Amino acid sequence: MSSDADMEDYGFEYSEEETEEQDVDIENQYYNSKGLVESDPQEALAGFAEVVRMESNKAEWGFKALKQTVKLYHRLGKYKEMIDAYREMLTYIKSAVTRNYSEKCINNTMDFVSGSTTQNFELLQQFYQTTLIALEDAKNERLWFKTNLKLCKICFDMGEYGRMNKILKELHKSCCRQDGSDDHKKGTQLLEVYAIEIQMYTETKNNKKLKQLYQKALSIKSAIPHPRIMGIIHECGGKMHMTERQWAEAVTDFFDAFKNYDEAGNHRRIQCLKYLVLANMLMKSEVNPFDGQEAKPYKSDPEILAMTNLVAAYQRNEILQFENILKSNRQTIMDDPFIRNCIEDLLENIRTQVLLKLIKPYTRIRIPFISKELNVPEKDVEQLLVSLILDNRVNGHIDQVNQLLELGNSRSKGLKQYVAIDRWNTQLRSLCQTFANRTE
Repeated sequence: MSSDADMEDYGFEYSEEETEEQDVDIENQYYNSKGLVESDPQEALAGFAEVVRMESNKAEWGFKALKQTVKLYHRLGKYKEMIDAYREMLTYIKSAVTRNYSEKCINNTMDFVSGSTTQNFELLQQFYQTTLIALEDAKNERLWFKTNLKLCKICFDMGEYGRMNKILKELHKSCCRQDGSDDHKKGTQLLEVYAIEIQMYTETKNNKKLKQLYQKALSIKSAIPHPRIMGIIHECGGKMHMTERQWAEAVTDFFDAFKNYDEAGNHRRIQCLKYLVLANMLMKSEVNPFDGQEAKPYKSDPEILAMTNLVAAYQRNEILQFENILKSNRQTIMDDPFIRNCIEDLLENIRTQVLLKLIKPYTRIRIPFISKELNVPEKDVEQLLVSLILDNRVNGHIDQVNQLLELGNSRSKGLKQYVAIDRWNTQLRSLCQTFANRTE
């Protein structure tokens, strides 16, 4: 005959088994529904709704089911239903699932929706605002900050700088002390905010604010930022220096950006290496940047090879080869707007070097001959020569009638003759006047 204790134990075990069976049923319902996502989306949605209904209390399977529902509604283009399902999913993050798991799922869902809805900014904004409200309610400051950064990046990609500024103000506020000054204890977060803001000023060509923020970013010493963040800051700093024609400073920043991106395994390292090569050429450095230990492994990279050849042609002053490389590698080199904007400076630089070498042995040289050698129109040759004469890099003058460049002593000799004749004329007038005075 069973005792009361046995009955109590039996009852407890029965209850536990019943719960486990229910969990198995919910799990099976979830995976069965997931298996229908591709073949029968409507049936899958009904199945996921059943998973949510089967749970007496909010728990992990309902959260998973709602996550799948959000993605499926998005795929079907039912955005209102998607937002409703997402809003319900976010009610689970307070207690139904762990913070780490909820953060991972929310991040994945945001990335999924952002990657598939790049042109529908209003929908994205509604989606992110829904997330931010839920995170504020759940007091999840870390994910609130990251979500705002993601929304900021979307605004940047879409050129929505006005809305971006509003988000940046909120992000700045979260990194400040009560008196409004930067809280350097939050240095890492501050650098993340500065990085995206610096990108905005670089894109909008606001060099004044870019320079201020760039200096502020470099002054933060308390942070341990991800190398990608420092890569962004140094890349934008390099571009800023390039617009100011500070080539040496640009070389330093682009090299630092390259090293940081390389450490982070970020694809921007290749682009920054191209910028480094470009700045190095504009600085007229004779040092090949690919001789360095960090850059050397990338010398044979398909995207870098064209730049390597460009460097070689530049250092040998082979202007025709240089221009041929530009033409045959338009996608690799010229499709980058930043490089394309710098190419005119680069071409002027190499044309100047070739021209100075070309005219050195001559006292007179025809402009059409220079035009042919440089492979540029005659009017461009004249403009380049005028610039060099005004900068005192060429001692000569242009005879536009005969299309000649006269160099060296030819001009000074002519000036001396003119001055001598003028002096002789003055003296002759003075003598005539003296003779006239005596005869009166």
